[in-house]
Amino acid sequence: MSGAPSSSTEPVTHIHQLIAYIEQGARPKHEWRIGTEHEKFVHRLEDFGPVDYAGERGIGEFLIRMQRFGWEPVHEAGNVIALKRAGGASISLEPGGQIELSGAQLESLHDTCSEVGNHLEQVNEVSRELQVGMLGFGFHPHWRREQIPWMPKQRYDVMGRYMPQVGSMGLDMMLRTCTVQVNLDFSSESDMVRKMRVGMALQPIATALFANSPLCEGKPNGYLSYRSRVWEDTDPDRCGILPFVFESGMGIERYVEYVLDVPMYFVHRDGFYVDCAGESFRDFLAGRLPQLPGEYPTLGDWDLHLSTLFPEVRLKQFLEMRGADGGGWQGLCALPALWTGLLYDSAALSAAEELISDWSGEEVMQLRHEVPRTALRTQFRNTTVREIARDVLAIADEGLANRNRLDKRGRDERRHIERLWQTVDSGVTPAEELLDVFHNRWRGDIEPIYTEFAY
Repeated sequence: MSGAPSSSTEPVTHIHQLIAYIEQGARPKHEWRIGTEHEKFVHRLEDFGPVDYAGERGIGEFLIRMQRFGWEPVHEAGNVIALKRAGGASISLEPGGQIELSGAQLESLHDTCSEVGNHLEQVNEVSRELQVGMLGFGFHPHWRREQIPWMPKQRYDVMGRYMPQVGSMGLDMMLRTCTVQVNLDFSSESDMVRKMRVGMALQPIATALFANSPLCEGKPNGYLSYRSRVWEDTDPDRCGILPFVFESGMGIERYVEYVLDVPMYFVHRDGFYVDCAGESFRDFLAGRLPQLPGEYPTLGDWDLHLSTLFPEVRLKQFLEMRGADGGGWQGLCALPALWTGLLYDSAALSAAEELISDWSGEEVMQLRHEVPRTALRTQFRNTTVREIARDVLAIADEGLANRNRLDKRGRDERRHIERLWQTVDSGVTPAEELLDVFHNRWRGDIEPIYTEFAY
């Protein structure tokens, strides 16, 4: 949700220009990188309530103080709404005040983990000064939606008005969810298709492994990944599993045709977001957008529209794996490790393709529907998601070993998925671990979560 408009002003009048824009993202294997993103909730330490943007201890002040670490501010209407620095990393602001790190494009998972660690050290320093804390869960375990202040970003005004028209949980998605995701490269259209099919099919497996949102408003909600449930009723036009990915003829053009049929949110002009919610990018391509009559889109408009789609795997000039709940420190390294192991080694990718070779789009959609409630216990054909996850981790493990990227102590990248092996071996997800603590040690009291699970 933090994609920034491009500065390109070239008029776009034909679909081939849109296809070419995505094709330009292809990179040779030696240039493949790993970009990790994660979000976290911010709360006051004295009463565990949400933090507003304004004020001496607000989110705005937090972003101002983070600039001491070399971050440059991004302003909108006089407010600091994001931070950026050389190398491509940025810190952005989600609708309900969630803080997101969009990491730089890095060569190894060791680099990724170091980046996350450095970021959390900076965050903790500023948090102590402001007397705020941060949590990582897929869905906020305590707050009601109406408690949460909206951040002053124009694009969220448009989305906030549109969401209730197309789903009952879109505002919950915006205000009360957090995720961790990884952005990965492809070398060609065919390589993209292979990775997107594997990523789409196995996204429910990642959802199960990282399930970490069993509480809502201080009590169990009946799900292990309530965040994943929320996405099911956010906006059917732009979310979920895309069955056409598994069909013959899948390619960049097929994805572009899908994107053109997803209703727009807005267009960015002269520092402002023009509300185009529900309009057609196809009409825009023909110069028939009612809000900008006679005007044609730019590649910047196309890039912005691409960023407003939220399927389980999103294609831009790279691929985004979007199925996991936010979580603790180890998960922030494990999620990129899982997908890097599966998709960045040729033997591992082939093995993953073989694993899902006869899965249909309809089966994956059904699996996606069931996993939020039962996670690793979910049945699939004659087995369970837990057993599939074991096979998936074995493939990822081999892929990471084949990459042979060593840290300063001579360890390869497999160490970053050790936490996932513990989850599969025990059969207990982070959500179930939390529920056990909530019921047995905390006796149904939610407040200890702010100290025991804080970053």
